[in-house]
Amino acid sequence: MSTPRRDFLKSSLALSAVTVLPATASAASTQPRRDWYELRAYRLKSADAPASLLHGYLERALIPACNRLGAKPVGVFTETAPKEAPAVWVLIPHATFDSFVATQALIESDPALQAAGAAYLQTPKTDPAFERIDSWLLQAFTGMPVMEVPEFSRTRQPKRIFELRMYESYSEERALRKIAMFNEGEIDVMRRVGLAPLFFGQAMTGPNLPHLTYITGAADPEAHQQHWKGFRDDPQWAKLKIDPRYADTVSKNTPRLLAPTAYSQI
Repeated sequence: MSTPRRDFLKSSLALSAVTVLPATASAASTQPRRDWYELRAYRLKSADAPASLLHGYLERALIPACNRLGAKPVGVFTETAPKEAPAVWVLIPHATFDSFVATQALIESDPALQAAGAAYLQTPKTDPAFERIDSWLLQAFTGMPVMEVPEFSRTRQPKRIFELRMYESYSEERALRKIAMFNEGEIDVMRRVGLAPLFFGQAMTGPNLPHLTYITGAADPEAHQQHWKGFRDDPQWAKLKIDPRYADTVSKNTPRLLAPTAYSQI
């Protein structure tokens, strides 16, 4: 990526962040750290489409390159029961916006990635590794400003499961109000009942805006179901969901159950 292009991307996305969030540019410089997340969906042609080339690239080329830049841990997941064309989901966390910009230049700037990913990068048009890539840039909520990797993930429990949810809203104001609902109590409930949230992020760029995205998880599917039951039965949640301040904040909820790949760092 050339320097002018990198500067343009950085300035454009930074501007969008300022216009969406209430903080001014000067105030933002003094704010505590809030992570940035890139969420990618590598769309495959069909459920039986071979994905070994893609997985090899992610495991041996992209993840090590991201780690060298300090972007870690990187999560890679497959959907357990996809309702549409299957996808391989990749979550790349960033402590700073500059880290996100740097990872966009990896294919052009990192010789080790180019060597390790040569088969993937040079695959012919007749045999592509994926159909298309969807990508979202997310900024962490103030109520959970950095990623929290749960113990069952750090110890790599073999049956661990994650759930990705995207909450779309019909207006920017209602989307911000739903984020406030999380910051003002919903995140606390989720933690208390054991849902083990990994991150919460406001989508700054990407398709289907405005929306927010978050991931919860558990050591196994049965525990995940029990934790959601505890959430639904929680008295604080019962008050939050009928609070008129948060009415009509979600127009579409898209949940996906995700299983980590063997090489996923989450």
